[in-house]
Amino acid sequence: MNRRNFIKNAGAFAALSNISPSEIFKSAMPDQLKSIRITRTDSNFEREKLIRPFGFKGGFLTELWQAVARLDSENYKGNIGLGTQSVLYGDADLFAAHSETGGNAMMYALTEKALQTAKKVPFTTPVELFDKILPSVISQGKRITGKQDLNLNFIYNAMVSVDNAAWLLYAAENNFKTFDAMIPAPYRKALAHQSDKIAIMYQVPYGMPMEDLKKAAQQGYFVIKIKTGHPGTQAEMLQKDIDKLTQIHNTLKDARTNQTKNGKLIYTLDANARYEKKETLLRYLDHAKKIGAFEQILLIEEPLSEKNDEEVGDVGIRVAGDESVHDEAGAMRRLQQGYGAIVLKGIAKTLSLSMKLAKLAADRNVPCLCADLTVNPILIDWHRNLAGRIAPFPGLGMGLMETNGDMNYRNWAEMIKYNPAAGASWSQARNGVFELSKEFYQRSAGIMEPSAHYQQMFPAV
Repeated sequence: MNRRNFIKNAGAFAALSNISPSEIFKSAMPDQLKSIRITRTDSNFEREKLIRPFGFKGGFLTELWQAVARLDSENYKGNIGLGTQSVLYGDADLFAAHSETGGNAMMYALTEKALQTAKKVPFTTPVELFDKILPSVISQGKRITGKQDLNLNFIYNAMVSVDNAAWLLYAAENNFKTFDAMIPAPYRKALAHQSDKIAIMYQVPYGMPMEDLKKAAQQGYFVIKIKTGHPGTQAEMLQKDIDKLTQIHNTLKDARTNQTKNGKLIYTLDANARYEKKETLLRYLDHAKKIGAFEQILLIEEPLSEKNDEEVGDVGIRVAGDESVHDEAGAMRRLQQGYGAIVLKGIAKTLSLSMKLAKLAADRNVPCLCADLTVNPILIDWHRNLAGRIAPFPGLGMGLMETNGDMNYRNWAEMIKYNPAAGASWSQARNGVFELSKEFYQRSAGIMEPSAHYQQMFPAV
């Protein structure tokens, strides 16, 4: 159909459907996107202390740096993106080899390099910008850290604030007012759902007191995310993991919820790639069966080390790929090995990469969930936008996302105030879920509104 006939037919359809021809034309014809050139960049960061050492991947964090990136174009200034740095998540070996501050300093230096690289590259969508600058950022990351086998997750984590700023600049340049409007055409189908609820994955780190966990269940949390992969040798890790699962299950086995069909709480496991062999994982799951916890396990995230290629389709529960899913090829590798879900981390690996992975998963009817990086309140809303738009997770009938900042940041109450959508109904946990209203989708959770706190970190020019 040529353009003239399309417009004629669109007008006829509009008369019957009460939709303007311009809206029909905009949704059906190819996007006309502006070519964007960054004219100025800037960055800053804040150090946020944690309430107690936060353990996973066999290590412990005591603070998280909040990276802030600014991108200007000739037409639009002050587009600010945030990122929470987690060197332990990004590259556990690098984290162990340096002081915590030293690792954070290297990641922040890489963010600055990514900004300088982006300044040289015209783009139409942030996904295009991400693809164009990634090879250079990888090279710079290896040079900054002196680590030739630097994990890609470290690279991605350093790029999050830059990527988010690019999304906001892209939205401004193209006059996109909502998250839905700014989703590029190839990814719209994968992000077309609008769930009215997201189940909250309540995280249980290594040292959490069981009294705290009991209170969480009483408050209505029903998806309990258990951190496995304790520090130590594989044998020591397994024993500690087994002991912890026994302790958790004894605390929660009689708890009930109205959010699941059988009334029982749901467990998810997150090993952060600490298990070197499938055999060790199976021993852990055998113990779960022995104590009656196995039937309550919905999934396990990234149990095996990234280099482990063992088939996992026969372990008896759904296995989700996380750290090893560096790109679409990595996702396909894991799916071929029997993995049955993909973890999206728009707040750790960039929204641009997450859109690609969401599309790959949706095209193959593979469910996704959104896991946290202990991010700040504004980034939680970025992730909530993603979690609300992917298909509901099987067995739950709603989206699934983790958020744990409130239980880990010392300064959480003050950080909430930085969010333009602070106090919004969708940010309040109710009976273990976030309830997503019509306003949530219309307002895009507030992520496109400026934060006075972060804006004042940069000069007005």
